[in-house]
Amino acid sequence: MPQSSRRKFLKQLGTSTTLLTAASLQSFAAREQHERRILQAGKRISANDKVRIATIGMGIMGYNDTNTALKVPAVELVACCDLYTGRLERAKELYGQHIFTTKHYEDILDRKDVDAVIVATSDNWHSKICIDAMHKGKAVYSEKPMVHKIEQGWDVINAQKQTKAVMQIGSQHMSSIVSAKAKEEFEKGSIGQLNSVEAYFDRQDALGAWEYTMPLDSSAQTVDWERYQQLSKNKTAYDEKKFFWWRNYREMGTGVAGDLFVHLLTQLHYITSAKGPSKVFSLGGLTYWKDGRDVPDVMNAILEYPETPQHSAFQVSLRVNFVSGTGGGGEVKLVGTEGVMEAGGDTLTIQRHKMAKAPGYGGWDSFTTYPEAMQKRIVEEYNRKWSKEDQQRPKLADITFQAPDNYDEHLEHFTHFFDGVRMGKTIVEDPVFAFRAAAPCLLCNESYFQGKVLNWDAENMKLV
Repeated sequence: MPQSSRRKFLKQLGTSTTLLTAASLQSFAAREQHERRILQAGKRISANDKVRIATIGMGIMGYNDTNTALKVPAVELVACCDLYTGRLERAKELYGQHIFTTKHYEDILDRKDVDAVIVATSDNWHSKICIDAMHKGKAVYSEKPMVHKIEQGWDVINAQKQTKAVMQIGSQHMSSIVSAKAKEEFEKGSIGQLNSVEAYFDRQDALGAWEYTMPLDSSAQTVDWERYQQLSKNKTAYDEKKFFWWRNYREMGTGVAGDLFVHLLTQLHYITSAKGPSKVFSLGGLTYWKDGRDVPDVMNAILEYPETPQHSAFQVSLRVNFVSGTGGGGEVKLVGTEGVMEAGGDTLTIQRHKMAKAPGYGGWDSFTTYPEAMQKRIVEEYNRKWSKEDQQRPKLADITFQAPDNYDEHLEHFTHFFDGVRMGKTIVEDPVFAFRAAAPCLLCNESYFQGKVLNWDAENMKLV
């Protein structure tokens, strides 16, 4: 686009152009990234660019993902699948009576008019549906975690390699310009040498603890319970909690680690280019939400990351607390030798503190315990050895980065996915990256239930 036309186009975008010049966009790279998205959203999409999608699993994330995907130009919804009748009725209410609905995901995979599927089922169905979809020639956007069990990871990776299908996992922090800015600053050495990470997700309400609203007609007649349990080893009579509150049960979900730790590690791995820890240990308990669930509502984990060419050795502390008196929240905090970086939501802050070259004396020190004459000699020796500049802490400016108003990292993540489907662009969270983030989280569960430290080979993605 000629420069004059480009300026004219940006001017026509009205208030959106203020996002490009706001002081909050301190990074040229991030500013350019957001500008490219505005330009792309405005370009004409041909009929050949249309991507027809279907969503498998119309729960909270199924609807959320579908609505976000439909904001991307030339994306059309043609079908929905869910095991509960009411959710299929709702799909027709929202998207039109012409939408094809079914309780059997195979019906969707057999459709010639479906180019890509969103997989937003309970965790235990992720790998099977994703593998089946790729073998049917569909592009796949799967909710995280990519797999329910560690041993399923390589099955998904190999299926993607074999079929060459486009596959992206749904941890949207991967596509955030806040994460991009954090990665940029980390690689510049803005916090010195990384040595520890503190990351958490806290909640303090029933919905946040997965006690979702139940439908009034919940029954074995409205839910295909037999189909739902097809992958379960321990089959039971109909239990509405295990269907509508599935995150609370190990057989269907992956608990706080699979739902929330995976977001934290995905962002951390992206920022640092880490491949994963070598050791994992976790503790926790069921402290408040004693509603029949068999996973903890509080979990703390320690992960040890070895030194690699991309980063120094560091330790990670992870926490989820579902009855936190803080009221909830979350962030990833990277602590280095020269500063601390905090990434939370739409904001990145970096506070920088670099030590003086000279060690100092006085204050909380043994200096004043010595005879006065010796103190005088110590000062003289100190001043001869260290210049005034060496004795001062360097003053480094703090950094604050704010995403633009109305910025949507979830939409950005889906845009990346459809760029991969349409143009073959590199997927930002492919199965290998996703498994490297998910596996340590699943190990946190295993460590908790087994009560021991687990060793992980992050390079080869296998238990040691």
